[in-house]
Amino acid sequence: MAIELWQQSATSLAAMIAARQTTSRAVIEAHLARIAAVNPAVNAIVTVLTDSALAAADAADAAVASGGELGPLHGVPITVKSNIDLTGTPTTHGVPAFAQAFPDEDAPVTQRMKAAGAIPIGRTNMPDMGLRVHTDSGLYGLTRNPFDGSRTSGGSSGGEGAALATGMSPLGLGNDIGGSLRNPAFACGIASLKPSLGRIPWASAIEPRSPVLAAQLMAVEGPMARHVGDLRLALSVLAGPHPRDPVSVPAPLTGPSLAGRIKVAVVTAPPGGATHPSISAGVRAAADALSDAGYDVSEITPPMVEEAIAVWSQWLAWEFGLMSDLLGQILSPDAMGFLKSFLSVQGSQDFPGSVQLQVRRHTVARAWSAFLADYPLILGPTWCQPQFPHGFDIAGPGSSTEVGELMRFVVPMNLLGLPVVCVPTGMAGGLPLGVQIIGDRFREDLCLGAGEAIEARLGHLTPIDPR
Repeated sequence: MAIELWQQSATSLAAMIAARQTTSRAVIEAHLARIAAVNPAVNAIVTVLTDSALAAADAADAAVASGGELGPLHGVPITVKSNIDLTGTPTTHGVPAFAQAFPDEDAPVTQRMKAAGAIPIGRTNMPDMGLRVHTDSGLYGLTRNPFDGSRTSGGSSGGEGAALATGMSPLGLGNDIGGSLRNPAFACGIASLKPSLGRIPWASAIEPRSPVLAAQLMAVEGPMARHVGDLRLALSVLAGPHPRDPVSVPAPLTGPSLAGRIKVAVVTAPPGGATHPSISAGVRAAADALSDAGYDVSEITPPMVEEAIAVWSQWLAWEFGLMSDLLGQILSPDAMGFLKSFLSVQGSQDFPGSVQLQVRRHTVARAWSAFLADYPLILGPTWCQPQFPHGFDIAGPGSSTEVGELMRFVVPMNLLGLPVVCVPTGMAGGLPLGVQIIGDRFREDLCLGAGEAIEARLGHLTPIDPR
């Protein structure tokens, strides 16, 4: 059976366009038709860039015809999360207050994607200011999980996750301060890359241009896709220093070779809460795939996991608590309710306490650095429980605690600035399973290699029609 253009990977589409096996216009039209067919069921793409995408496709085809040099993503459509600057469209952060916030220049990541030949085809949904792990926007409404419309698509890059899973886009841009690239990857059965802090530049033309300390030291931009190979290609396009991001660095994409078999620490049930048996089974399936591929796998847990979770939570609560009055003027009642619940659980910090959080962060980082010297990769669950029904995260006083518990193995990697690749590992109860592959700083190459080994054994779950 022939594979439709909207089912292809970004890498394959770029190769087909360059070889004149298809045209960029045909590719863009195929994805626009797919958006029209399935987006109403999931509400993943909130702005469709039909006219600009078709015009860019025609220009891309003219460049192919002229025999000029082509970028690695020449003529390929991409989608962009609504809090990443893309000129000609507002950077809304999913809230009415920013509905007309048009940037005067692209974010470094969209700038680099365009320079590589990619064509933005749509903006994707997110929760208000990215402050929920469930995508329900005060401006755009709810995004549904394509595997089960009653379940969450994750957050905060949930629109990207659902768009990729349904074939509306082959490659997308999101960001991550508390799993926002990884939560939707798990929820929607796709792949994502959370890079090391400083690997991919971040900057916005929308105020405030200097983010809070937590965002400066924990938030990153990154790619989402259905194929690990597309993440690798996107990283090669996006990585490297940029003058608008003073902490971005020129780290090499490939690190030193490791002697012998690469040791992998396998975490089937992270400390700090319960883990559903199907989740643990998915981790074991991925571990078996790595073992068969020549990795040395052992079940062992990194140190100070619960301390890492506590420091991340208390740090965010401290900074968001300082902004709660301002956020109350911007967020929808549901989003503000979730934030208040989170703040009430974590309590408040005085200034000496907030400084002490950084000392505790360094202590955890030192312990993990020593652990990663022995185990260069860590394999574990993304979420520890299945995708929850809509509204679960705001259902009652303890909801934020339950959400924090199910995503507890996500946040240490934000605290420590470590790279993570997420891949699906199968299905359970009609919903996707998935894992995280974590490496030391700037060892995305090791994470991607392991992700490709798991993908080669366990395959892909998407694209699918919404269910």
